[in-house]
Amino acid sequence: MHDRILKDKGLVVRHSRVELVEHWAIALSGLLLLVTGMFELPLANRYYITSVPGLGWSGDFVTTLTLHYAASVVFIAAAVFHLIYHGMLGERGMIPRAGDLKSSIEVIKTFFGKGEEPPFHKYLPEQRLAYVGMAFIIAMLILSGLIKTYKNIYAPDMSLTLVLWATWVHNVFFVLFILAFIAHIGALILKPNRPMIRGIFTGTVALDYARRRHPLWIDELEPAGGDEAGQEAAQESDAGGAEEAMQQVIAQASLDMPAETTSGQVAAGRPPVPVLPDQEAERQAGGTKSSPEAAEDELEAKKSPG
Repeated sequence: MHDRILKDKGLVVRHSRVELVEHWAIALSGLLLLVTGMFELPLANRYYITSVPGLGWSGDFVTTLTLHYAASVVFIAAAVFHLIYHGMLGERGMIPRAGDLKSSIEVIKTFFGKGEEPPFHKYLPEQRLAYVGMAFIIAMLILSGLIKTYKNIYAPDMSLTLVLWATWVHNVFFVLFILAFIAHIGALILKPNRPMIRGIFTGTVALDYARRRHPLWIDELEPAGGDEAGQEAAQESDAGGAEEAMQQVIAQASLDMPAETTSGQVAAGRPPVPVLPDQEAERQAGGTKSSPEAAEDELEAKKSPG
């Protein structure tokens, strides 16, 4: 998953570069399809659009039809890629969920100061509903457009009934596409949604916005980073505990050492060498004397006669 938190920048990656490319490919080609489609009605000559400098071509049916076909290739390719790419990744974030309609109504009420928004995942409930609606509109435009194109290029004698149905479907969903496009832009202009505008250009949104409005999404992203931090803390704790235990062993061993040995080593400028309990017990069991006791025995032996 490409979604991740950039804490050092205070951002959250919401869309990958691939998603940005496919989004703008559909948006720009769709916009060109709208314009060239209206020019074919023909509106350019009727409303003197051809008199605008640089738009003289808008009144040429062949030119606008060619541009319409070219834009449709990009539009269809991007739509098909979207389905295959996200289908292979198994992404289901934009699929509507139970209760989305009710939640969308509640969210719309908050725009007018009534109630508070519930916590959201990555996408708002109205976004998921709008996604399905736009997907259906695009599918009908592509299907009816392909029928009309096939008739124009390969089957001029196609059934008139089929051609009429395809034409009406194409025109109706053409209008619905315009309305959906306007609604999409209008939703972004609303104050609560404005922080998402950054996402359609850069792929990222502000982290504080995401925490405030999409806490369920942030909760899904943070456990990975939290686990790594927990593991590092555990490792540091284990290392600190081991070091503390070693210091306690050394301190205890120093207390068990003979005083003469300890003071002599300190006076010589050497740190005391601890004698561990097991070593002391072994020395006593073997009858081995400590260094001071051995020195006294040697002195008594010299004093005693031959």
